[in-house]
Amino acid sequence: MTVCDLVAHFRLHELVDRGEEGKSYSTRNRCLSVLNKWILPYWEATTLTQVRTVAVEDWLSTLSLARGTKAKIRKTMGLLFNHAIRWEFTCKNPISGTVRGSGVRQSDKRQRIPEVLNEREFRSLQAALGLRDRTLIWLATCCGLRRGELAGLRWEDVDFDELTVMVRRSIVDQVVGNVKTEASQRALPIDKCIVKLLQQWRCVSKYVEPEDYVFATDSNRAGDRRGKQPVSLAKIMQYWIQPCAAELGINKRIGWHTFRHTFATLLYRNVEDVKVVQELMRHSSSRITLDIYAQAVTSAKRKAQERVIRDVSVKQKSA
Repeated sequence: MTVCDLVAHFRLHELVDRGEEGKSYSTRNRCLSVLNKWILPYWEATTLTQVRTVAVEDWLSTLSLARGTKAKIRKTMGLLFNHAIRWEFTCKNPISGTVRGSGVRQSDKRQRIPEVLNEREFRSLQAALGLRDRTLIWLATCCGLRRGELAGLRWEDVDFDELTVMVRRSIVDQVVGNVKTEASQRALPIDKCIVKLLQQWRCVSKYVEPEDYVFATDSNRAGDRRGKQPVSLAKIMQYWIQPCAAELGINKRIGWHTFRHTFATLLYRNVEDVKVVQELMRHSSSRITLDIYAQAVTSAKRKAQERVIRDVSVKQKSA
């Protein structure tokens, strides 16, 4: 069996829509992209027995890609061989190896620290945006909603009396799918200021029925889908939010995930309980919250260092 044969079998049995039981559309789409763009062009004619750990490692080292992208390629190849083992096409996985540390070594350490906005930057940005985009970034920054979750939000998901929002779906490339994890489906509290923004937006929006998307498109290009599908958040970021940030002198690489990282960092800086932060971020584990999202800001690091120095100095004097 060749890698090409295995990929075809993997697509047929793993990368199909199984509803709530299967992988989300975004996960399937990313996996297919890695298979088509990187793995198949190089490995398609190679038999499974010819795929060796060191050969894969050497190949990854030749790719001019970010570490995170290489790590995704490694992970996808690992999934591919796990599928082969399950179907008894092979008996070993050269990507993961037989024991810890014997598989393909590929660092997934970030080469660039994710950007976060400070309070001044966020205040100036939200004040310069229109009502729709201001509401979007408030939801992203103070509720931690992902881009697909913002797109999939419907008016029926918002409870104005209980001050909560339910995240029930995620939309990627205008395809409705499940949210990222089971933890992502929890009800989120929304502050009164966000409720006020949502109510103001609802007063001017053309689409306010319970089943309508909160941020429905009204573009002529959408044709008969006007009001029945959400706006393109990628376009909003590209044509409205990023240019606005640049005009304000915010020289940071801003994307939708910037607001989610900002939310986690502000919670962390406020010394909130780790479990509370994890549940607000809707992560499956607190390790993801602390290792990936929360960043200790410079002032917090300085104060922590000062406290240690003060403690040491006091002990030295007493000694």
